[in-house]
Amino acid sequence: MSKKWVYLFREGNAEMKSLLGGKGANLAEMTNIGLPVPPGLTITTEACNAYYACNLQYPEGMMEQVKAALADVEQACGKQFGDKENPLLVSVRSGAVFSMPGMMDTILNLGLNDETVQGLIKATGNERFALDCYRRFIQMYSDVVLGASHAEFERILEECREKQGVHFDNELTPASLQELIAAYKEMVQRTTGQMFPQDPMDQLEGAILAVFKSWNNDRANIYRELHKIPHDLGTAVNVQTMVFGNMGNDCGTGVAFTRNPSTGEKKLYGEYLINAQGEDVVAGIRTPQHISKLAEEMPVVFEQFTNICALLEKHYRNMQDIEFTIERGKLYMLQTRNGKRTAAAAVKCAVDMVEEGLITKSEAIMRVEPEHLDQLLHRRIDPSAKLKVIATGLPASPGAASGTVVFDADEADRQNKAGNKIILVRTETTPDDIHGIIAAQGVLTSRGGMTSHAAVVARQMGKPCVCGCEALRIDYAKEEFAALTTSGELIVVKAGDLVSIDGATGRVIDGEVPMLEPELTNEFQNLLTWADEFRTIGVRANADKPSEAEQARAFGAAGIGLTRTEHMFMAQERLPIVQEMILAQSVEEREVALAKLLPMQQEDFYGILKAMAGFPVCIRLLDPPLHEFLPNQEDLLVEVTKLRCQLTTCADSEKDAIWATLCENEEMLKKVRNLHEFNPMLGHRGCRLGITYPEIYRMQARAIFQAVAQLTQEGYQVEPEVEIPLVVHVNELAELRRLVDATAAAVMEETGVKFHYAVGTMIEVPRAALTADQIAKEAQFFSFGTNDLTQTSFGLSRDDAEGKFLGFYTENKIIKENPFIVLDREGVGQLMQMACAKGRSTRPDILLGICGEHGGEPSSIEFCHLIGLNFVSCSPFRVPIARLAAAQAAIRNAK
Repeated sequence: MSKKWVYLFREGNAEMKSLLGGKGANLAEMTNIGLPVPPGLTITTEACNAYYACNLQYPEGMMEQVKAALADVEQACGKQFGDKENPLLVSVRSGAVFSMPGMMDTILNLGLNDETVQGLIKATGNERFALDCYRRFIQMYSDVVLGASHAEFERILEECREKQGVHFDNELTPASLQELIAAYKEMVQRTTGQMFPQDPMDQLEGAILAVFKSWNNDRANIYRELHKIPHDLGTAVNVQTMVFGNMGNDCGTGVAFTRNPSTGEKKLYGEYLINAQGEDVVAGIRTPQHISKLAEEMPVVFEQFTNICALLEKHYRNMQDIEFTIERGKLYMLQTRNGKRTAAAAVKCAVDMVEEGLITKSEAIMRVEPEHLDQLLHRRIDPSAKLKVIATGLPASPGAASGTVVFDADEADRQNKAGNKIILVRTETTPDDIHGIIAAQGVLTSRGGMTSHAAVVARQMGKPCVCGCEALRIDYAKEEFAALTTSGELIVVKAGDLVSIDGATGRVIDGEVPMLEPELTNEFQNLLTWADEFRTIGVRANADKPSEAEQARAFGAAGIGLTRTEHMFMAQERLPIVQEMILAQSVEEREVALAKLLPMQQEDFYGILKAMAGFPVCIRLLDPPLHEFLPNQEDLLVEVTKLRCQLTTCADSEKDAIWATLCENEEMLKKVRNLHEFNPMLGHRGCRLGITYPEIYRMQARAIFQAVAQLTQEGYQVEPEVEIPLVVHVNELAELRRLVDATAAAVMEETGVKFHYAVGTMIEVPRAALTADQIAKEAQFFSFGTNDLTQTSFGLSRDDAEGKFLGFYTENKIIKENPFIVLDREGVGQLMQMACAKGRSTRPDILLGICGEHGGEPSSIEFCHLIGLNFVSCSPFRVPIARLAAAQAAIRNAK
């Protein structure tokens, strides 16, 4: 018996999502709970995968099962597919396991041809409607299946409107539509070399094939890469009886969310169009009405719809994104799925649903993507700023952004790669523009509503978006748009001009505008408080100055996991003293410079320890090689050459000054050359520097402990951790721990203040991980420096690799993820796991953490949870992400 490739809607349910896709599973579920769903069938994701496995051939028996299921649908509808009197028409839509809005292909009104269109006219008594359906079908089918030019169809349609003297498609007369259909078919044959297919079953086979193929189109692949959706899931195909929203003014179509997808407010949010098909709403071709207006135009339908929305949200226990059609006053449900939403909406919905008793706290925590919390840190326009508003559209996705105007997605991508911030401006976006939306700071369209493609995709990405800004007149040829302001001023904005958009209000503003930092809501704080109840791993922050420590505390960090003392040396007023220390010819000269740096370092440590009072603060002693604090060698060489040339041509009165400067620069050049290393990342840095120049580490340790003593005297509880970087041998750590301990003892004796501290090391090279049991004899804590541990494990330089070939590696699936973004569990992770086990074998109570950039990345945090680290540390603004990701790791792996 042949494998089952096809399911009727009534045969499935919501639990069959991996087989029927999200759309098919939900259509089946709605059918089985008694909602008004047009009958149909679903071809499984397994069939799609079999199609690719069978050298692009349909799996055996699939089309026979489609025909059998279609006969069942015909019986349920009382119509026949291809019938000349009362034809059954169907839609053919993709249905991936995970929602990918607009990324794959859809075909409506399938089954129409020169004969069945006459049957549709007789059955409906509406010639204009039937012809409009036929011309839409020819355009959509020819574009998707036959590869005809979408732009050419639009050109012919525009000419037809102009000839009749109308603005909108629904104003075209039957005679105009007859001409349009003939022109469409002629263009299809001329440009594709094929007659438009008249056999409905051939049409159906071609449409199914097109949906299967669309699983691997460019935009779908880009979307899956962006959202980390596996490429081997395949797509289902849903063949569903057509219902029509374009038969007259008692018909309509729309898209709605059971809660506001931008804010999370518990209020129906959506749009609809009277006398239109569904594609008109999502494509942004016409600007629709707000869903609340439906209560005035069709009160009975609106009441039924609101009741169904409430039922679906309660049934799925989640905010729903719903597509519906009204045909001659009767409501039909075409789709429901969990609604995509902004991070702010996700947080509010999750917290509200807990308080409404719909879900548990743990479910609420799992509902919010940790990375999406970045969206809550969106800047907003300073309300006190004076703004020159060009135009106002629909507030489609929150946040504000400034950038130079770009009209083309490819150009947006190029500009972004060149490091420029841009605003993508389009009449409306299509799925093919996705790379441009990714590249842009924000998106502005002149057409479309808040559920159009641009709005949905921008919201999901957390980018500001203004849609339906009809005041804009975009001229792609001239690369400019014009807008008439409310004051009557005509403003023309060209490509490359600076503009700002406010996705919260829909304003388009001339030039760059001042922004304010975001404020976090009570729901945000509640969710993170719940997350703290579940997570078992601590969250610290990387901070190099008191203000960063304060920001980290505001975001809930329970300590500092890394303070990089070299960042304190880079301040302009300190750099000359640091260079004096480096250029010193003796230990005594170096001590003089270090004595100047000591109070500065003490002030730094005092501020950070005070800001984080009551929590541990891990301070890493100087790590980079000394040459990094000196001028660039090539720049110095150029300057020396210039001075030598000047010396030969200058006036006698200038020679002494030039000579003095030349001698100074030559001395600096000599020192820079002496310190130059071929591979400084693996050179004279970290603990190697501390061993050869112990006076540097001694000064830093004294600065730390004098700050600790001062704060202790002032009544603060402080927990300093002194971190020795780049240890590869236990003897290095033993030597430097003696130095730190001796300095602490000296400060305690001098001040009469007793204090506690810890000494540990970064594990950032493979040998340290391999000999962690030996190193743990001297280390009270390990902190994994996974940036360098990844470099040394992979044997590559991050700066060179990311700039030259890592992108190629990930794009071509040589490696799955950039290992500097997502922790490499198989290699680097194994070293970490080994180091943890070895370290604990020697010192069972050793403190284990991570301070590399992976400390704020959810997948990496989960791995840290799994191997039993005590804490992760990340930048202050990623602390909320880390708190939520740590809770999700605990919940996900509780069993």
